[in-house]
Amino acid sequence: MLLRLPTSVSEAQEYLAQGAVPIGGATLVWAGWQRDGFPELAMSLRNLPEANERGRETLGAAVLLHQVDERVPEVLRRAAGTVGTGAVRRAATVGGNIVGSSLRCLLPAALVLDARATVLSQDRVYETDLTELVAKRPLLLSLHWRSPLVSGYRKMPAEAGGPPPLVVATAVHADENGHRRLRVAVRDGYEVFSESTDCGPDAARTADALDASALGSLPAEARAVLREQVTEILDRAAEH
Repeated sequence: MLLRLPTSVSEAQEYLAQGAVPIGGATLVWAGWQRDGFPELAMSLRNLPEANERGRETLGAAVLLHQVDERVPEVLRRAAGTVGTGAVRRAATVGGNIVGSSLRCLLPAALVLDARATVLSQDRVYETDLTELVAKRPLLLSLHWRSPLVSGYRKMPAEAGGPPPLVVATAVHADENGHRRLRVAVRDGYEVFSESTDCGPDAARTADALDASALGSLPAEARAVLREQVTEILDRAAEH
């Protein structure tokens, strides 16, 4: 297998045109390749500046999970910090987790940030939403969002080898007029559900509004955890 390490977008596009397979941190594909055979040409974005950004409102696809630090919102930082083991987090990338993983541990955090994705094709760089990113799985360059007032993340305990643990991500956003909106995302099993609602002073009423949405079809345990997290995040938002 020949591994390409582009240092510019145009170079990465050239390798894509040649049929290079993006590998991220290779934590998800290596076992399959050992079983089924390695591709002739692969490509890593680890030397591409656009894929290594870390900032208050941006995160590159080639950033390793253990490098996701206090520069990004709490919800994204905590999501990255709970993926796998330390060894996995030192190898796995943001892009590989969101686009390549069936668990997509970072996806709920990205959803509540209302993130947009900058992606790369053979002939252009363009922006898309997370729905298209997950469905079509283009080559992710980076995520971008507007900073929330507050955010939170909770991952429930789970047995090794069992079903994926329940995840609840939350964030409160404010527009230029001070209007506040709560975004929540829940991973239940392998499915991720997200909703948003206006924030009011009454946390119970806000939670009821979410319960009346599609999130009301979640199991009772998941709804109970969601209500706890909604109350907590709105209490924190009240301090801002």
